[in-house]
Amino acid sequence: MHDTVNIEATGIPMVFVASTEFFDAAVAQSQALGADPARVFVDHPIQDRTDEEIRALADGAIDEIVAAVTAAR
Repeated sequence: MHDTVNIEATGIPMVFVASTEFFDAAVAQSQALGADPARVFVDHPIQDRTDEEIRALADGAIDEIVAAVTAAR
């Protein structure tokens, strides 16, 4: 979250991507930083997934990520 906020502050559009397990933590951290970065959440867990499953998660999230990074903020 810190990297997302810091890089976005330089004018580079960013999107924070995490699994759904970290939704509440991401919201709390965003509020603590006084920021509202674009966020996309994918299904949890990530750790034990195969490469194919990770690609499927990425494929399922790519449109939302592109929309978030290209949205006017």
